[in-house]
Amino acid sequence: MQPNAPLIREFSPGRRLRGTWSLRAGALLLSVAACAASWAHGDVTPQAVDTSALPKLGDAWRTENPFRANAAAVRIGSSAYNQNCARCHGLEAISGGIAPDLRKLDNECASLKDAGRRAACVKEIDNHFATTVRRGRTRNGAVYMPPFEEAMNQEAIWSIKAYLETVREKPLQP
Repeated sequence: MQPNAPLIREFSPGRRLRGTWSLRAGALLLSVAACAASWAHGDVTPQAVDTSALPKLGDAWRTENPFRANAAAVRIGSSAYNQNCARCHGLEAISGGIAPDLRKLDNECASLKDAGRRAACVKEIDNHFATTVRRGRTRNGAVYMPPFEEAMNQEAIWSIKAYLETVREKPLQP
């Protein structure tokens, strides 16, 4: 590089960036992406959820949502979701791409015509949801979702699920 050459080359259509500047720009983008992923998934401080207005569910974890269509649970779940989940799953459960779009969580069940099969599907999704929130998700040592079992009781987790059922992309058909 010449001593008086500009640090940033003039861009013209069809001209490719060459040299160490393109490598540095790529490295910078990768480090920013890594920091964003770490911030979004690794350093999450769960926020407390006040569930005093809900009935106590006890110590044994339920496999089905006991707060389905419970107005108080939906209100509490909405607040809990916004404080603990929206960072990754998006406001109103509309994902920006970091994590799954939770409005689609029960969609597989919606198309089932048989009421028994639909109920079994909903129960399976409920159990999957609770297990995922409680234990989190990791892959190859990377945290994709932190565990929330130590920070939230089951009343809080099920109230979040009750809220998510109100923003479902495709409501269940009876």
